[in-house]
Amino acid sequence: MKRSEINDIMTQADAMIRRHGFALPPFAYWTPDAFASNAKAARHVIDARCGWDITDYGAGDFDKIGLFLFTLRNGLQGDLTRGGGMCYAEKLLISRQDQLSPMHTHVLKAEDIINRGGATLVVELCGSDDDGNFAPDRGGQVMCDGVMRDYGPGEKLSFAPGESVTLRPGDWHAFWGEGGDVLIGEVSTVNDDETDNVFRDPVGRFASIDEDAEPTHLLVSDYGRL
Repeated sequence: MKRSEINDIMTQADAMIRRHGFALPPFAYWTPDAFASNAKAARHVIDARCGWDITDYGAGDFDKIGLFLFTLRNGLQGDLTRGGGMCYAEKLLISRQDQLSPMHTHVLKAEDIINRGGATLVVELCGSDDDGNFAPDRGGQVMCDGVMRDYGPGEKLSFAPGESVTLRPGDWHAFWGEGGDVLIGEVSTVNDDETDNVFRDPVGRFASIDEDAEPTHLLVSDYGRL
């Protein structure tokens, strides 16, 4: 992805988030220089990889396969290991109309995926085989706003604003916006995008960046150079 494209996506995403009555935290608006100068005080933000995350999954066509994410808060893996402390995470996502977030599951993370506003969120589901691998012929069971429901292999569930689904490890899922763009909330156990995402097909979780412009704000994948 071009850095100029990423800068534009940030501006558009911030506007959509504000239209739906949400606001991002102060560190969202730090310039790269301000982020570097605040790096010591913001150690948790950096270590927990809170902030901007924009990916095309290595496909090179963000409008077709991609996702916008902003991690608002996140614990550390040590919290989960100890079984106490900050064992949770929260994100805002934007799934554009017909923009696929490809089929995947998580090793540890359980998550609520919530339609916070906009169009319809479609989630396609499949179950796992006995070894936890993707099983195109198996379904499973998820909770939708506190109500358990069975799903068949490849079943597509639709969620209007305010509706949600709880996904656990082994629930393979892909999703996209139908009829327009969707603002999505994610509330989960500690999030580790480096190790906890398992995709059905080989993809790149983070985008390769063509530095054709200066970054407006840093992505979480930029933190390694601070």
